Amino acid sequence: MNCRGSVAAAGFTNETDRRALLAFKDLIQEDPFAVLSSWNDSLHFCEWNGVTCGRQHQRVTALRLVSQNLVGSVSPQIGRLTFLRKIHLNNNSFHGNIPPDIGQLFRLQTLLLYNNSFQENRLHGHLPLDLGLTLPNLKYLYLGANKFSGSFPPSMANASGLLELSMSVNHFVGPIPMNLGNLRDLEILELNENRFGSNKPDDLSFIASLTNCTNLRNLILYKNQFGGVLPGSLANLSSKLDTLLLGFNKISGSIPQEIGNLNLYHLNIDGNMISGSIPESIGKLSKLQRLLIKVNNISGKIPPSIGNITGLSLMIASENMLEGSIPAELGNCTNLQALYLGSNRLTGVIPEQVIGISSLSIGLYLDLNEFTGPIPSQVGNLKNLGALSIRGNKLTGEIPSALGSCQVLEYLDLQGNFLNGTIPSSLDQLKGIQQLDLSQNNMSGQIPEFLGKLPLMHLNLSHNMFEGEVPKVGVFNNISAFSVVGKNMKLCGGIQPLHLPACPIKFSKKNKRAFSDKMIPFIIILPIVLLLACLFFIFYRLKRSQQRTSSASLLENQYPKITYAELLHATNEFSPSNLIGEGRYGSVYKGSLNSGEHIVAVKVLKLQECGANKSFMAECDVLRILRHRNLIKIITVCSSLDFKGKDFKALVFEFMPNGSLDSWLHPTQAEEQGSNLTLVQRLSIAIDVASALDYIHHHCEMTISHCDLKPSNVLLDDDLCAHVEYGMGEKVSTEADMYSYGIMLLEMFTGKRPTDSMFIDNFSLHNYVKFALPGRVMEIVDSTIIHEEVEGLNRNRGGEGEFAKLKSCLESILRLGVICSAELPHERMDSGNVVKEVHRITKAYNE
Repeated sequence: MNCRGSVAAAGFTNETDRRALLAFKDLIQEDPFAVLSSWNDSLHFCEWNGVTCGRQHQRVTALRLVSQNLVGSVSPQIGRLTFLRKIHLNNNSFHGNIPPDIGQLFRLQTLLLYNNSFQENRLHGHLPLDLGLTLPNLKYLYLGANKFSGSFPPSMANASGLLELSMSVNHFVGPIPMNLGNLRDLEILELNENRFGSNKPDDLSFIASLTNCTNLRNLILYKNQFGGVLPGSLANLSSKLDTLLLGFNKISGSIPQEIGNLNLYHLNIDGNMISGSIPESIGKLSKLQRLLIKVNNISGKIPPSIGNITGLSLMIASENMLEGSIPAELGNCTNLQALYLGSNRLTGVIPEQVIGISSLSIGLYLDLNEFTGPIPSQVGNLKNLGALSIRGNKLTGEIPSALGSCQVLEYLDLQGNFLNGTIPSSLDQLKGIQQLDLSQNNMSGQIPEFLGKLPLMHLNLSHNMFEGEVPKVGVFNNISAFSVVGKNMKLCGGIQPLHLPACPIKFSKKNKRAFSDKMIPFIIILPIVLLLACLFFIFYRLKRSQQRTSSASLLENQYPKITYAELLHATNEFSPSNLIGEGRYGSVYKGSLNSGEHIVAVKVLKLQECGANKSFMAECDVLRILRHRNLIKIITVCSSLDFKGKDFKALVFEFMPNGSLDSWLHPTQAEEQGSNLTLVQRLSIAIDVASALDYIHHHCEMTISHCDLKPSNVLLDDDLCAHVEYGMGEKVSTEADMYSYGIMLLEMFTGKRPTDSMFIDNFSLHNYVKFALPGRVMEIVDSTIIHEEVEGLNRNRGGEGEFAKLKSCLESILRLGVICSAELPHERMDSGNVVKEVHRITKAYNE
């Protein structure tokens, strides 16, 4: 090694590095952000964008061009940058093969090429077979989301210092070499979504060699072609192993009893051909939170020991051959958010201990089994549940009225049972219900009117014994949204496309006389009632107007008065050069009061816009009671006439010199380069914003929702302390605010807008992060964070432990963003707990 180093030093110079970089630039076909525009003779190459040099010899030590939309191929001349330790070219559009010359970079420690389009060409698209020999100092190798092909290089085992290896989402084939166990320091191995294995019995034999990797934390092998059985050697893997993902292969055999010796957090063996029963030893996995074993041939009973896994949050065991009853001990899993046991052969009654697990929120699926007896009344405990399916069983009795307590339920499917009785009136409390299926039961009575007032998108009441008039409102007004076909022979009325008979109206002579007698006083009283109603309406409008006026007046009385003329002068007559922001209801100007002593922000309402006056009054109402360090401080308010006699309304706030969070996350080319927020600064801003939300949600005179939280409404003062600009608050959903906060967190730490062009159809920023957790967190994080923090670690000589702490911090904060932006409102964390969680994450990182 020393010999090679001396040869390199003798043969290569600073000029060699400069020429190699220019050769790299020559093969870049598209540079939309002009990131390489500085690569010219006007600057020393060590000052070029993306280039880092060592202090002593001024040789290139790092090349970082992450997420720049570069298009081109990698020049073979990169092999002449012999002092390179880090190459970060991820999230671009490089194509072609990796040049073999990269093998000359014997000092290289980090190679990040994931999410490009490297592919086969007329030569080859394989990894160099000697990659591990020529790059013996590699620690981080990420090649994911490309089109690499070929086999796993056996020489990789020679890179003995390798900590993280990701080759996921490519076209690699063949076996995994047995010598992989030589990588004793390996922590993460990601080989998912390739074509490794060949459906042979010995495909997983390499796992035995991984027992030497005593620091292994993540073993991710899902979506390959591995055959064979789950080896007992799994039990001998690292005690630090917390993620084992083997789903969607061709693995057979049974789950080994030894599985209980591990310390798993996440176990996924979905979509294989695993048979046998769930071992009793599964109950030893006390740290397990996610158990996914669906779509296999697993039989036998669910072991009662599963109740020992009290931290279990997700259990998906559907589409197997499980039998017997659900053990009541499963009710001890009081952190369960989702339980999927559908499409099995389970029998007996549904245990009240299980259907009453109040933490269930995502879904409870017990469909397509052979359950008998009634639906337990404990179902009313599921106040946060989003989806409940018990279809295709043999349940009897009536729908319990307690089901009405599940007020956030969006999906309810009881189809295909033997339920009887009427639809309970308590179901009118299901204010979030979108899909309701009660078909193929023995239910009777009238279809209640309230179903038409619920937000139903699909309603199926077919094949029951309902009678009477079919409502015409809500879901009943759309023939494609509901069905009442089948045995409901006594139904009448409804909309015309149903072709049901008209409902009969029967009046006897006696009834007609009685009806006339009742109508006489009604005809006399009606005009009087209408007159009183009109008078009441006029009084109400006058009162409302007075209250609204008083809101602005009260606010004016709280603060120093200011005139239209003073604001006109302060903003240089509302000059465009003073304009710093614009929204639907107002424009914000930078202003100067008291001869320039006090810089302010003046929000002038666009009163010609419909709703602007309402916005002003709402802000006045709220601002009178808001007092918090992380909310923009109001200085005064102006409600007057301009010089043309027209109404003029403005709010004057303290000025935030560092602008909005949005401008820091997404600076324009015209803005100053290098003004990136550090990880600690972003965490601090996350705490500030969460604190502001916690205040308006829980510590005001009334619960208030912000309704428009986004980075452009988060302003930063001199110390980069965040102040939330208050908008048109209403007493609406605080859960909606938490969704906005979650999306903002994801935007803060990935650098991607939720409106980015990559997010189309059902692929959103939320899903982009959710699918990357936990193994690919470093791939999706804003590259500027990685650069800043890793460089800091290098300056302070931080070791692998510090890097692991960085990764853990980023994973935690992104996971929090995913939770807060969950689709179902009840799954989102509330603002008070978010404040505590971000404080915990920050403290753990700073320790």
